[in-house]
Amino acid sequence: MKFLENPTQTMAAGFALTVVLIGLYLGMTGIGAGEADWGQIILRWIHFLAGITWIGLLYFFNLINAAFLKSLDGPTKNVVIPKLMPMALNWFRHGATVTVLAGVLLYGAMYHRGGTGAVAVAIGGLLGIIMLGNVHGIIWPNQKKIIAAVTAAAQGTPAPPEMAQWGRTALLASRVNFMLSIPMLFFMGAGSHFR
Repeated sequence: MKFLENPTQTMAAGFALTVVLIGLYLGMTGIGAGEADWGQIILRWIHFLAGITWIGLLYFFNLINAAFLKSLDGPTKNVVIPKLMPMALNWFRHGATVTVLAGVLLYGAMYHRGGTGAVAVAIGGLLGIIMLGNVHGIIWPNQKKIIAAVTAAAQGTPAPPEMAQWGRTALLASRVNFMLSIPMLFFMGAGSHFR
């Protein structure tokens, strides 16, 4: 069970387990491997995995991290922010990008014929694209400046006066994404149930 101590090895084990379970599923159901649309299955799986990463971190940032960081004193923030935020924001923004790209490809593959379900998924997808724009256009640029300023402050450089505004701008854009995620998830999930 040593692989559970390393997240990369744990992830690899999850992928390996998926392959084994797919083989068992195909064997139990009698479905031939050639009878499945593997392109759409894999694309949807990537969309789900990346989306869970992105939205999970969005909820962490909004429900836990924002209040936690406010509770820290300056010297503690100088230690926590440079260690936590770059990696968390890396997974966050790349999760957002992969989610939207996979979603656009999946939408094109699955819903090119139209219908009410396609419209529902398109509404969710449009909200996701707006959220992606917030991630790359507002949240990440401001957070990048904050991380650099906090890192410099840990070395003795005074924090720039505009740092508070960077934080507020990033927070408000993140809160907009948090709000948009609620209808986005509804329409993405409901699309296959509208007829």
